[in-house]
Amino acid sequence: MTQRRFHILDVFAEAKYAGNQLAVIPDANGLSTDEMQRIAREFNFSETTFIIGDSAVDGAWDVRIFTPGAELPFAGHPTLGTAFVIQQHVIGEEVPEVTLRLKAGLFPVAFSYAGGKPDDLVMTQLAPTFGPDLDKKKTAEILGLPQDAIDERFPVREVSTGVPMIIAPVRSLALQKQIKVYLPKYYRFIKDLDSKAILTFCQETYDSANQLNARMFADYLGVPEDPATGSANGCLAAYLVKHRFLGGSSIDIYVEQGIEIGRPSRLHLMAEEGGGTIAVRVGGRVAPVAEGRLL
Repeated sequence: MTQRRFHILDVFAEAKYAGNQLAVIPDANGLSTDEMQRIAREFNFSETTFIIGDSAVDGAWDVRIFTPGAELPFAGHPTLGTAFVIQQHVIGEEVPEVTLRLKAGLFPVAFSYAGGKPDDLVMTQLAPTFGPDLDKKKTAEILGLPQDAIDERFPVREVSTGVPMIIAPVRSLALQKQIKVYLPKYYRFIKDLDSKAILTFCQETYDSANQLNARMFADYLGVPEDPATGSANGCLAAYLVKHRFLGGSSIDIYVEQGIEIGRPSRLHLMAEEGGGTIAVRVGGRVAPVAEGRLL
Protein backbone atom coordinates (compact mmCIF):
# COMPACT_ATOMS: atom_id res chain seq x y z
CA MET A 1 0.00 0.00 0.00
CA THR A 2 1.28 3.47 -0.91
CA GLN A 3 2.35 5.49 2.12
CA ARG A 4 -0.33 8.05 2.92
CA ARG A 5 -0.42 10.93 5.36
CA PHE A 6 -2.88 11.02 8.23
CA HIS A 7 -3.93 13.61 10.80
CA ILE A 8 -5.42 12.91 14.23
CA LEU A 9 -7.63 15.60 15.74
CA ASP A 10 -9.93 16.11 18.70
CA VAL A 11 -13.22 17.71 17.63
CA PHE A 12 -15.72 19.62 19.77
CA ALA A 13 -12.80 19.95 22.15
CA GLU A 14 -11.73 23.03 24.07
CA ALA A 15 -8.21 21.53 24.27
CA LYS A 16 -6.28 18.42 23.19
CA TYR A 17 -7.18 15.02 24.63
CA ALA A 18 -10.86 15.86 24.95
CA GLY A 19 -13.78 15.87 22.54
CA ASN A 20 -14.15 13.23 19.83
CA GLN A 21 -11.12 11.68 18.15
CA LEU A 22 -10.90 11.71 14.37
CA ALA A 23 -8.40 10.38 11.85
CA VAL A 24 -8.28 12.12 8.45
CA ILE A 25 -6.53 10.69 5.38
CA PRO A 26 -6.03 13.68 3.06
CA ASP A 27 -4.74 11.81 -0.03
CA ALA A 28 -7.12 8.88 -0.39
CA ASN A 29 -7.14 8.60 -4.19
CA GLY A 30 -6.82 4.96 -5.26
CA LEU A 31 -8.03 3.42 -2.01
CA SER A 32 -10.82 0.89 -2.40
CA THR A 33 -13.88 0.88 -0.16
CA ASP A 34 -12.55 -2.25 1.55
CA GLU A 35 -9.18 -0.61 2.21
CA MET A 36 -10.88 2.46 3.68
CA GLN A 37 -12.95 0.25 5.96
CA ARG A 38 -9.90 -1.66 7.14
CA ILE A 39 -8.00 1.57 7.85
CA ALA A 40 -10.98 2.84 9.86
CA ARG A 41 -10.96 -0.37 11.89
CA GLU A 42 -7.23 0.04 12.49
CA PHE A 43 -7.63 3.55 13.91
CA ASN A 44 -10.75 2.34 15.76
CA PHE A 45 -12.00 5.88 16.40
CA SER A 46 -15.71 6.50 16.12
CA GLU A 47 -14.98 7.80 12.59
CA THR A 48 -12.16 8.08 10.07
CA THR A 49 -12.48 10.24 6.94
CA PHE A 50 -10.94 10.05 3.49
CA ILE A 51 -10.50 13.09 1.23
CA ILE A 52 -10.83 12.08 -2.42
CA GLY A 53 -8.81 14.35 -4.67
CA ASP A 54 -6.50 17.28 -3.98
CA SER A 55 -8.91 20.04 -4.99
CA ALA A 56 -12.56 21.01 -4.78
CA VAL A 57 -14.89 19.94 -7.59
CA ASP A 58 -17.66 22.43 -8.37
CA GLY A 59 -16.88 24.17 -5.09
CA ALA A 60 -16.98 21.09 -2.83
CA TRP A 61 -14.49 18.52 -1.53
CA ASP A 62 -15.34 14.85 -1.95
CA VAL A 63 -15.12 13.04 1.39
CA ARG A 64 -16.08 9.57 2.66
CA ILE A 65 -16.71 8.73 6.32
CA PHE A 66 -16.28 5.32 7.98
CA THR A 67 -16.92 4.03 11.49
CA PRO A 68 -15.01 0.87 12.49
CA GLY A 69 -18.00 -1.10 11.21
CA ALA A 70 -19.62 0.76 8.31
CA GLU A 71 -19.60 3.75 5.98
CA LEU A 72 -21.80 6.70 6.96
CA PRO A 73 -23.55 9.19 4.65
CA PHE A 74 -22.87 12.02 7.13
CA ALA A 75 -21.42 12.59 10.58
CA GLY A 76 -20.88 15.82 12.45
CA HIS A 77 -17.46 15.81 14.08
CA PRO A 78 -15.84 14.27 10.96
CA THR A 79 -17.31 17.11 8.90
CA LEU A 80 -15.75 19.78 11.14
CA GLY A 81 -12.43 17.98 11.54
CA THR A 82 -12.05 17.21 7.83
CA ALA A 83 -12.85 20.82 6.91
CA PHE A 84 -10.12 21.87 9.38
CA VAL A 85 -7.55 19.61 7.68
CA ILE A 86 -8.54 20.86 4.22
CA GLN A 87 -8.16 24.49 5.29
CA GLN A 88 -4.90 23.99 7.21
CA HIS A 89 -3.06 21.41 5.12
CA VAL A 90 -4.51 21.50 1.61
CA ILE A 91 -5.69 25.07 0.99
CA GLY A 92 -3.12 26.54 3.39
CA GLU A 93 -4.67 29.99 3.80
CA GLU A 94 -7.63 31.60 5.55
CA VAL A 95 -10.94 31.00 3.79
CA PRO A 96 -14.43 31.84 5.10
CA GLU A 97 -15.92 28.46 4.25
CA VAL A 98 -15.14 24.91 3.14
CA THR A 99 -17.90 22.73 1.67
CA LEU A 100 -17.78 18.93 1.90
CA ARG A 101 -19.58 16.69 -0.56
CA LEU A 102 -20.70 13.65 1.45
CA LYS A 103 -22.99 10.80 0.47
CA ALA A 104 -25.87 12.64 2.19
CA GLY A 105 -25.28 15.88 0.28
CA LEU A 106 -23.36 19.15 0.54
CA PHE A 107 -22.30 20.43 3.97
CA PRO A 108 -20.75 23.92 4.24
CA VAL A 109 -18.47 24.65 7.20
CA ALA A 110 -17.92 28.30 8.15
CA PHE A 111 -14.62 29.37 9.76
CA SER A 112 -13.70 32.09 12.21
CA TYR A 113 -10.03 32.70 13.06
CA ALA A 114 -7.99 33.85 16.04
CA GLY A 115 -4.28 34.57 15.75
CA GLY A 116 -4.24 33.14 12.23
CA LYS A 117 -5.60 29.77 13.35
CA PRO A 118 -9.15 28.41 13.01
CA ASP A 119 -11.20 29.16 16.11
CA ASP A 120 -14.88 28.19 15.83
CA LEU A 121 -16.08 26.02 12.97
CA VAL A 122 -19.82 25.85 12.24
CA MET A 123 -21.49 23.37 9.88
CA THR A 124 -24.89 23.80 8.28
CA GLN A 125 -26.80 20.54 8.30
CA LEU A 126 -29.62 19.33 6.04
CA ALA A 127 -33.19 20.40 6.69
CA PRO A 128 -34.57 18.00 9.31
CA THR A 129 -37.09 15.26 8.70
CA PHE A 130 -39.15 13.79 11.52
CA GLY A 131 -40.12 10.16 11.88
CA PRO A 132 -42.65 8.54 14.18
CA ASP A 133 -42.89 8.81 17.93
CA LEU A 134 -41.48 5.71 19.61
CA ASP A 135 -42.45 3.73 22.70
CA LYS A 136 -41.12 5.42 25.86
CA LYS A 137 -41.26 2.35 28.08
CA LYS A 138 -39.30 0.25 25.57
CA THR A 139 -36.77 3.07 25.22
CA ALA A 140 -36.30 3.19 29.00
CA GLU A 141 -35.84 -0.60 29.09
CA ILE A 142 -33.17 -0.43 26.35
CA LEU A 143 -31.31 2.20 28.38
CA GLY A 144 -31.53 0.15 31.59
CA LEU A 145 -33.64 2.86 33.23
CA PRO A 146 -36.93 2.86 35.21
CA GLN A 147 -40.06 3.11 33.07
CA ASP A 148 -40.70 6.68 34.23
CA ALA A 149 -37.18 7.89 33.32
CA ILE A 150 -38.30 9.44 30.03
CA ASP A 151 -39.74 12.97 30.30
CA GLU A 152 -43.49 12.44 29.93
CA ARG A 153 -44.01 15.91 28.40
CA PHE A 154 -42.11 15.19 25.18
CA PRO A 155 -41.85 12.30 22.70
CA VAL A 156 -39.10 9.83 21.92
CA ARG A 157 -38.78 10.43 18.20
CA GLU A 158 -36.76 9.68 15.11
CA VAL A 159 -35.14 12.78 13.58
CA SER A 160 -32.65 13.18 10.72
CA THR A 161 -30.48 16.06 9.51
CA GLY A 162 -28.40 13.68 7.40
CA VAL A 163 -28.31 10.56 9.60
CA PRO A 164 -31.44 9.33 11.42
CA MET A 165 -31.26 9.39 15.22
CA ILE A 166 -33.56 8.41 18.07
CA ILE A 167 -33.90 11.40 20.40
CA ALA A 168 -34.94 10.60 23.97
CA PRO A 169 -35.51 13.22 26.73
CA VAL A 170 -34.39 11.92 30.15
CA ARG A 171 -35.70 13.51 33.35
CA SER A 172 -32.44 14.09 35.24
CA LEU A 173 -28.66 13.98 35.17
CA ALA A 174 -28.72 11.23 37.79
CA LEU A 175 -30.67 9.06 35.32
CA GLN A 176 -28.33 10.02 32.50
CA LYS A 177 -25.42 8.73 34.57
CA GLN A 178 -27.18 5.39 35.15
CA ILE A 179 -27.67 4.50 31.47
CA LYS A 180 -26.38 1.08 30.47
CA VAL A 181 -27.65 -0.10 27.09
CA TYR A 182 -29.26 -3.55 27.13
CA LEU A 183 -28.04 -4.82 23.78
CA PRO A 184 -30.56 -7.60 23.00
CA LYS A 185 -33.48 -5.19 23.41
CA TYR A 186 -31.59 -2.43 21.58
CA TYR A 187 -31.04 -4.62 18.52
CA ARG A 188 -34.67 -5.76 18.50
CA PHE A 189 -35.86 -2.16 18.85
CA ILE A 190 -33.82 -0.76 15.94
CA LYS A 191 -34.36 -3.75 13.63
CA ASP A 192 -37.14 -2.10 11.60
CA LEU A 193 -36.15 1.54 12.20
CA ASP A 194 -34.10 3.85 10.00
CA SER A 195 -32.34 5.07 13.17
CA LYS A 196 -29.62 2.86 14.61
CA ALA A 197 -28.35 5.26 17.31
CA ILE A 198 -29.93 6.78 20.41
CA LEU A 199 -29.17 10.24 21.79
CA THR A 200 -30.42 10.93 25.30
CA PHE A 201 -30.43 14.37 26.89
CA CYS A 202 -31.50 16.27 29.99
CA GLN A 203 -31.55 19.86 31.23
CA GLU A 204 -29.27 19.24 34.22
CA THR A 205 -25.57 19.70 33.45
CA TYR A 206 -22.18 19.24 35.07
CA ASP A 207 -21.13 22.73 33.94
CA SER A 208 -23.52 25.64 34.44
CA ALA A 209 -22.15 27.26 31.23
CA ASN A 210 -23.95 24.54 29.26
CA GLN A 211 -27.70 24.21 28.84
CA LEU A 212 -28.04 20.46 28.16
CA ASN A 213 -26.21 17.21 28.88
CA ALA A 214 -26.24 14.58 26.12
CA ARG A 215 -25.10 11.01 25.59
CA MET A 216 -25.14 8.96 22.35
CA PHE A 217 -25.11 5.18 21.93
CA ALA A 218 -24.57 3.35 18.62
CA ASP A 219 -23.39 -0.25 19.12
CA TYR A 220 -24.86 -1.14 15.71
CA LEU A 221 -22.24 1.16 14.12
CA GLY A 222 -19.40 -0.16 16.29
CA VAL A 223 -19.55 2.83 18.68
CA PRO A 224 -20.86 1.80 22.13
CA GLU A 225 -20.80 5.44 23.28
CA ASP A 226 -19.69 8.50 21.33
CA PRO A 227 -18.02 11.40 23.17
CA ALA A 228 -19.29 14.15 20.82
CA THR A 229 -21.78 13.68 18.00
CA GLY A 230 -22.44 16.59 15.66
CA SER A 231 -25.00 14.72 13.56
CA ALA A 232 -27.02 13.59 16.58
CA ASN A 233 -26.84 17.04 18.13
CA GLY A 234 -28.12 18.54 14.88
CA CYS A 235 -31.11 16.21 15.21
CA LEU A 236 -31.42 17.29 18.84
CA ALA A 237 -31.42 20.96 17.80
CA ALA A 238 -34.24 20.31 15.33
CA TYR A 239 -36.16 18.33 17.98
CA LEU A 240 -35.82 21.13 20.54
CA VAL A 241 -37.29 23.66 18.13
CA LYS A 242 -39.97 21.37 16.70
CA HIS A 243 -41.33 20.50 20.14
CA ARG A 244 -40.60 23.89 21.74
CA PHE A 245 -38.61 22.08 24.41
CA LEU A 246 -36.97 25.32 25.53
CA GLY A 247 -40.07 27.37 24.88
CA GLY A 248 -39.32 29.06 21.57
CA SER A 249 -38.97 28.63 17.81
CA SER A 250 -35.19 29.19 17.89
CA ILE A 251 -32.25 28.07 20.04
CA ASP A 252 -28.64 29.15 20.57
CA ILE A 253 -27.25 26.89 23.27
CA TYR A 254 -24.27 24.79 24.37
CA VAL A 255 -24.42 21.05 24.98
CA GLU A 256 -21.94 18.97 26.97
CA GLN A 257 -21.26 15.37 25.99
CA GLY A 258 -18.66 12.69 26.71
CA ILE A 259 -18.07 13.54 30.34
CA GLU A 260 -19.26 10.11 31.49
CA ILE A 261 -16.56 8.40 29.39
CA GLY A 262 -13.72 10.79 30.17
CA ARG A 263 -13.82 12.80 26.92
CA PRO A 264 -15.50 16.11 27.82
CA SER A 265 -16.91 17.83 24.75
CA ARG A 266 -18.79 21.05 24.01
CA LEU A 267 -21.10 21.62 21.06
CA HIS A 268 -22.76 24.87 19.99
CA LEU A 269 -26.31 24.27 18.72
CA MET A 270 -28.18 26.87 16.69
CA ALA A 271 -31.56 26.32 15.05
CA GLU A 272 -34.45 28.47 13.89
CA GLU A 273 -37.84 27.65 12.43
CA GLY A 274 -39.04 29.64 9.44
CA GLY A 275 -40.36 29.22 5.92
CA GLY A 276 -41.82 25.83 6.68
CA THR A 277 -38.55 24.25 7.81
CA ILE A 278 -35.90 24.41 10.54
CA ALA A 279 -32.38 25.68 9.79
CA VAL A 280 -29.80 23.74 11.83
CA ARG A 281 -26.18 24.65 12.53
CA VAL A 282 -23.74 22.91 14.86
CA GLY A 283 -20.35 24.32 15.82
CA GLY A 284 -17.30 23.75 17.95
CA ARG A 285 -13.52 23.77 18.09
CA VAL A 286 -10.88 21.43 16.66
CA ALA A 287 -7.58 20.57 18.37
CA PRO A 288 -4.81 18.96 16.27
CA VAL A 289 -3.10 16.07 18.09
CA ALA A 290 -0.78 14.14 15.75
CA GLU A 291 0.40 13.60 12.19
CA GLY A 292 2.00 10.61 10.54
CA ARG A 293 2.07 8.18 7.63
CA LEU A 294 0.42 4.87 6.97
CA LEU A 295 3.10 2.32 6.09
